[in-house]
Amino acid sequence: MKELLDRKNIPQHIAIIMDGNGRWAQKKGAMRVFGHRNALTAVRESIEMATELGIKYLTLYAFSTENWSRPQDEIQALMEILVNSIVKEVPTMMENNITLSSIGDISSLPKGAQEKLQEAYETTKNNDGLTVYLALSYSGRWEIQQAVKSIAKKVVDGHLDIEEITQAQIAAHLNTKNIPDPELLIRTSGELRISNFLLWQLAYTELYFTEVLWPDFRKEHLVEAILDYQRRERRFGKTGAQIKSKG
Repeated sequence: MKELLDRKNIPQHIAIIMDGNGRWAQKKGAMRVFGHRNALTAVRESIEMATELGIKYLTLYAFSTENWSRPQDEIQALMEILVNSIVKEVPTMMENNITLSSIGDISSLPKGAQEKLQEAYETTKNNDGLTVYLALSYSGRWEIQQAVKSIAKKVVDGHLDIEEITQAQIAAHLNTKNIPDPELLIRTSGELRISNFLLWQLAYTELYFTEVLWPDFRKEHLVEAILDYQRRERRFGKTGAQIKSKG
């Protein structure tokens, strides 16, 4: 299937809502944490395929601000999985020229997780291939709220005029200020919503939903999503005739 892809029309930024770990585990008669542990293969395969295709940015919705309301034992297990997987995968990231970064309220994570993340950032920061962003303790509304607060303070302090608050100015205060908006969002498990993820950035993103539960997601599923993306006409408010005339 990879040979069917138009290599001139590969999204430079793909975001994924990794959903279905708990249901996957329940189907197997296991605890939810079993699904989270088995989701690491899906993460690894997605990163490998993104690297193979020359994708520049991959943003993975790993832990939302709403997830803090889950049972404490599940949260603790998730944090342990996060730390252990980061430590384990850093050498592979170095071998494959991958940078690790994150978006979200990282300060709310356990200190051990923060330290391991920071170590991984520092180790991989000079790589210039794929950049993997983990969305951790993140939500779109929280991000916009933080941007509004920052802009408001600049106005109050006299460093910014109200008329200077443009869309570009707002985007410059988001967690994703250094990267382009995603061209493609993938959500697994059959749920048809974006769950407070990248609310500003998804304005013109193509949405792709699949019934596949995240622990079963593999390279071929990522390729299927990109093929579907390539069959669409991205108009950004213009007519199809306008887009074709430019092409």
